[in-house]
Amino acid sequence: MHPARRPIRQFAWSLRALDRTVVGWFALALIGQLAFFTYIAAFYGGSLLHGDFEVWNRLQALGRTPYLEDDTRGNWVFLAHALGAGWVALGGVLQLVPAIRERAPRFHRWNGRVFLLMVVVLSLSGFYLEWIRDEPPTTLSGFATSINGVLILSFAFLAWRTARAKRFAIHRRWAMYLFLVSNTQWFTRVGLFGYIAVCELLGVGAESTESFFAFWQFGAFLVPLSVAWLYLLAPQRGLAFKAGVAVVIATLSVPMMIGMVAYGVFTLKLATGAPLGF
Repeated sequence: MHPARRPIRQFAWSLRALDRTVVGWFALALIGQLAFFTYIAAFYGGSLLHGDFEVWNRLQALGRTPYLEDDTRGNWVFLAHALGAGWVALGGVLQLVPAIRERAPRFHRWNGRVFLLMVVVLSLSGFYLEWIRDEPPTTLSGFATSINGVLILSFAFLAWRTARAKRFAIHRRWAMYLFLVSNTQWFTRVGLFGYIAVCELLGVGAESTESFFAFWQFGAFLVPLSVAWLYLLAPQRGLAFKAGVAVVIATLSVPMMIGMVAYGVFTLKLATGAPLGF
């Protein structure tokens, strides 16, 4: 090989390797989002069909009590929020599939409009549930949820504005960020269950779960955003940077896959009424 062509071939190879790593991560995320949508439809949709809202309080295993007996309005807001989150999980991941964007542009546009509307409504309902239905937040969880809501609204506006201006390259960047922050609750659960499962597999116990969860309240949206930023920066950087980003994404995919399996087992028990356990 001519020496002058070697850097070009290495550059193209590293870029392909990075893209394939991201495709692998996205395939995992697609499976996880479809599973998350199925769980929400079965658990919350089933509770609506049977009029059994009290079943939500099986989530006490995660420290939550969504159903409040004397709060009809709050219960309905929570139900709409939960069902909307399921649709966002499905609609958001479809927006990032290149084949859909290229072969079904009309669906992509309308799905994108509905997705933007839904994430805005979900953010506002989340603020209601966090600041009005409950006491104003005094915990890390409450503040993290509020910051995440602000990011969702900000990225939704930027994605809408750049699409309207037909600046599609920049629009895709904001749409990617929006997809990540709008799925923070999924990342939170997968990350937590992945941490517990990895600790169990390594036989080290999960005594530090509370400390990890305190970090992951913010890490669930800051870590994906940081990795996405590195990925978008990689094409302008050298071989070592591209390889490093690919390694980071591949490494993070392992606990994410483990967390998806562990959380999937938990949600299956939750939806079927089986005894809960980790």
